[in-house]
Amino acid sequence: MVLPPHYYEVMFQLIERLAKPRNVEISHCFQTNATLVTDDWCDLIKKWRVNVGVSIDGPEEFHDRNRRYRDGRGSFSKAYGGLKRLLAHDIPVHMISVLTLASLGQPDRMYEFYEQSGVHTVCFNIEEQEGVNATSELVENPQQFVELYRAFLRRFFALVLERGARIGVREFDNAFRAIGAYRIGQPVNFQTEPFGIVAVDSDGNLSTFSPELLGTDHPTYGAFGFGNILTDDYDTILRRVNESRLLADINAGVEKCRAECKYFMVCGGGAPANKIFENNTAASSETVYCRALQADIDVVLEMVERIPIAALTNLQVEASGMMRRF
Repeated sequence: MVLPPHYYEVMFQLIERLAKPRNVEISHCFQTNATLVTDDWCDLIKKWRVNVGVSIDGPEEFHDRNRRYRDGRGSFSKAYGGLKRLLAHDIPVHMISVLTLASLGQPDRMYEFYEQSGVHTVCFNIEEQEGVNATSELVENPQQFVELYRAFLRRFFALVLERGARIGVREFDNAFRAIGAYRIGQPVNFQTEPFGIVAVDSDGNLSTFSPELLGTDHPTYGAFGFGNILTDDYDTILRRVNESRLLADINAGVEKCRAECKYFMVCGGGAPANKIFENNTAASSETVYCRALQADIDVVLEMVERIPIAALTNLQVEASGMMRRF
């Protein structure tokens, strides 16, 4: 949101003109800390039906531990003000929170914050060791993290169900989706497929696989860019991807996960970026990211197993703004 709303108005119109003749459906998304949200931004978002996520790491005491301005001031006040402005304009908002060891120990406090904030869905990220974020307290204390994260999920999910809250939880929804994929024997993992995810920076440089790889490099793999959409054609970029050491190692890592991990059928081989920055190679298996996914699956299965079959058919879970029946 450093660029003004008018810039996006012009760009959205251009994208629409290019997409219409090809019958391509375009959806726009902003992930923002909301500190720069104004009424003009809200008008643009409503006009173009932009999907908006706001990054707030829970209550002020958790958020301001890491999200500070360069002068040391916390950003919670402006971020929360931007969130409330969006909601006042009747714009649906989901919230992404990075969990730390401190917030993991306070599931009730986190739940109360989300319930009072007015967002429709919450999404939990863990502090990952990737790119410029060379260290993570969760990666450094993996066993402590896993125990805290499982306890956090159990309590948070219990609160959602006990109180009949209309708060969707991404991890809840994703776990059910992964379990459904397991039933049909087809795990889906776009991060391990060439061009399953495409990331392009402001200069036109293109990367694929884990989106976090764009703009980073590694001693083994070099820069994680495979070309530039302004100067390279698709066939050239595709050849570079197919001939890369990275793809070979990603495929080897997937096979290693298939052979070693009982969660493979609900995961499909993990996240290459986490493998590279935690294990120093994509040709590896378990990471802290994997342990978080495993905890999601285990806690949801525990919860489902405690629900009588008759009641299970009536269980409704709101996630990502949609009601899903299980």
